[in-house]
Amino acid sequence: MLNKLLENKFRIAFAVLIICCFTVVRAFEKQLFYDPFLKYFEGDFKNLPVPDYNGFKLFLGILFRYLLNAFLSVALIEVLFRDKDITRFSIFLYLFFLVLLSVLFYLVLLFFPEKNWLLFYVRRFLIQPIFVLLFIPAFYYQQQDSKK
Repeated sequence: MLNKLLENKFRIAFAVLIICCFTVVRAFEKQLFYDPFLKYFEGDFKNLPVPDYNGFKLFLGILFRYLLNAFLSVALIEVLFRDKDITRFSIFLYLFFLVLLSVLFYLVLLFFPEKNWLLFYVRRFLIQPIFVLLFIPAFYYQQQDSKK
């Protein structure tokens, strides 16, 4: 096992570096992205009205953050699996979920502002790298299953 670790030391180091980049994105989220919902969802938002926001700036901020997290996620998946088909499929999934969740986010925001729990969870999938936590075990299982 030690030999396997030594053989893959650059892959492990690169994976750790990518995970550190996720941490940096999270640590500097208030400086990097326009998102008035950061402060809103920190408090007791259940009975509060939705805060004022600039729709275009909000879209750009969420888009930038999603694309940054997606890029890091795809890079991590590529480092872990080294499989072009898995990488292409994960890119497709990230683009699909970007469109789906962005539409859902703005539909909830515009037509159902009182459904702030739904807004909270849709936004969470857009701004946090949750998908990579789902994709890595799924791709690993698929890879192990195809070897049988």
